[in-house]
Amino acid sequence: MTVFILVPGVFTGPRIWRDTAARLTAAGAHAHPVALTGLSGARTPGPSGVSLETHIEDVLAAVDSVWSAFGQEIVLVGHDYGIHPAMGAADRRPDRISRIVHLDAGMPQDGVPALAAVPDGTLRAEVTARAESDGPDGELPPPEGDDWARWGSTQGLSAAALDTLAALAAPQPLGTLIQPLRLTGAAAAVPTSGVLCTGNGASIEMVQRLVDFGDPALQVLARPEVTFFELATGHWPMLSCPGELAEVLLKAAAGEGHRLQPAGSAQLPPHLRPFLLDVPERPRERHGAVDLHLPEGDGPHPAVVFVHGGPVPAHARPTPRDWPTLRGYAQYAASEGVMGVTLDHRLHDLSAYPLAAADVAAAVELVRKDPRVDADRIALWFFSGGGLLGADWIAAPPPWLRCLAASYPVLAPLPNWGLNDGGFRPVAAMADAGDLPPFVLTRVGRESPEIAATVEQFLAAAEGREPGVEIIDAPNAPHAFETLDHGQESREAVQRAMRTVLAHLHRRA
Repeated sequence: MTVFILVPGVFTGPRIWRDTAARLTAAGAHAHPVALTGLSGARTPGPSGVSLETHIEDVLAAVDSVWSAFGQEIVLVGHDYGIHPAMGAADRRPDRISRIVHLDAGMPQDGVPALAAVPDGTLRAEVTARAESDGPDGELPPPEGDDWARWGSTQGLSAAALDTLAALAAPQPLGTLIQPLRLTGAAAAVPTSGVLCTGNGASIEMVQRLVDFGDPALQVLARPEVTFFELATGHWPMLSCPGELAEVLLKAAAGEGHRLQPAGSAQLPPHLRPFLLDVPERPRERHGAVDLHLPEGDGPHPAVVFVHGGPVPAHARPTPRDWPTLRGYAQYAASEGVMGVTLDHRLHDLSAYPLAAADVAAAVELVRKDPRVDADRIALWFFSGGGLLGADWIAAPPPWLRCLAASYPVLAPLPNWGLNDGGFRPVAAMADAGDLPPFVLTRVGRESPEIAATVEQFLAAAEGREPGVEIIDAPNAPHAFETLDHGQESREAVQRAMRTVLAHLHRRA
């Protein structure tokens, strides 16, 4: 018999698990939702002095009680904030925990408070300011209405379910969010499962890519005792799909799930596989973080600046400008008589978009000052998560910007990215923009629904504008297809996109 201890997330109490717990019980398991101090599920103030340590003690009490009653190992499930007290308890009772399940939750680290896991930087700053004002004994009132989305995607929640979430919400003691978590590492060997809610912007493919970059801290995710699942819903699956969640938890308890490939395994990771076109080799110059791929002749030549996506961990080697896709595009452009430009920008985490934007602007300025470049004929081409960096260029395009391009781009922040300060929103920029340069969009058919939705929002905002968006469709191609799919459709999509961009560059003003 499997025994589950269910630890709720921010603002929520044990009653949020009601439907999932009922389904686990019906399947023959035992389910024990934890009541965290100060979060009873009613809108009543919790006691003062409640900290993360208080909630760790709450989970420990549940673990010890269940152990005494059943005498068998426990599956400990932590949702959202709940993974922090869950990990704190597992660190002290590793021998009683058979598996830890991270339910749409991150990887808590020793010495780091739970607040650091909140993606929205503006929200983190607001909570920090409130803690400084009210002290650790203060409370954070639960969100209302649309503000719930700042804490996680509400995708999949019916109006009734959202009302239930609001009705069950209670103020969160500030001390639980700002006290650093202390871990000894005793639970490091406990098997783990991650349940990713794709509606909140996470996916197994995304995690695999992060592991492929070689970050030592993430290699633990590729251990054989670590498994992953996806749920096509937002951040509160116990309300939006309790039955599916119960099924996943039972499979996790049985050791099932997807296992990641470790970095450096026999097969090259996707971002290091060969480019889909065999393009001529052209000379390359390195100028700091910028590479120039040189066409024949002295010029001046038009230039295309290729902007990689991300986030890409700072330690990743090779860096993006040496990846086959970026080099392939730049060499292709250079072979067609255009300066191909690649750069390494500092989009190492989701808070670094302003740094990355500054890097792109600096690279463009460096290129325009090069005497071999026609400073009045520049194009910018964005990829994947780099698409958000196009917002400023859409909002205020300079006269020398002849064309913007984007391949399988993210064109609005995904739900859990936390970019809620108004910047880096190409959809909003397009809706408010005045005169625009041509925009060439390569759209792939095998895109994640969350990213595809941002593309459709962008096209809706662009409707009726001149010159409008020119779409290069690759219906059977996946995200980052240039190294994943060498079929004829994919090759033609790259060739059509390049021809279209170059035609705009060569067209005289």
